[in-house]
Amino acid sequence: MRHVLVTGGTSGIGRAIACAFADDHCGVIATGLTVAEVSGADFHGRTISARALDVTDGPAIAALAAEIERLDVLINCAGMIQRAGREHDPEQFARTLEVNLTGTMRMCAAFRGHLQRSQGSIVNLASMLSFFGAGAAPGYSASKGGVAQLTKSLAIAYAAEGIRVNAIAPGWIETPLTAPLVADSVRREAIIARTPLGRWGQPEDVAGAVKFLCSPQAAFITGVILPVDGGYSVM
Repeated sequence: MRHVLVTGGTSGIGRAIACAFADDHCGVIATGLTVAEVSGADFHGRTISARALDVTDGPAIAALAAEIERLDVLINCAGMIQRAGREHDPEQFARTLEVNLTGTMRMCAAFRGHLQRSQGSIVNLASMLSFFGAGAAPGYSASKGGVAQLTKSLAIAYAAEGIRVNAIAPGWIETPLTAPLVADSVRREAIIARTPLGRWGQPEDVAGAVKFLCSPQAAFITGVILPVDGGYSVM
């Protein structure tokens, strides 16, 4: 049995990834930010251990790493965005980076030894905004650009230890985070019009790509930032 840890795994893309691995009979731990978030997580009967974890809390991460005996796959999905220009405030900008970028690094560093022992893999959550700018959310875009470069850097650093490190760059996916855009008919249809595959993505679309990157079929793939965006980024 493979053992999988998914941060941000109680909703949206992270939840779909946790469910996909559980369906493959993996032992899955999915984390959410708060106890309330964890207690409200619905995995539709799947056996998934839900835990509260703040990826900005180094001691809490260290405690979880000490508790977990074996880990084969680490998926870093915990993240945030602050809309309406709030990230132009340097303190809020720093807060977004602390979660999305430094939080990802904390998890990778804490579980490096586990993954070396299992010859495991890491998949980080980048974004199409790893490549594009975001005038209203500079912290999110900068953090996701950083996640892409962190992924490449750790792929080099961890390769000799048998750890593969890749990232997924989702496009427009229907999740609680994008619900306001989905509800805005003008924005929703504009996004569909630019997307060659002609629809919004579903969290399960991302989960399938993550499973591939963690599979034996991807044994010679590391340092990749894989867009899962219906072709949006090629237009």
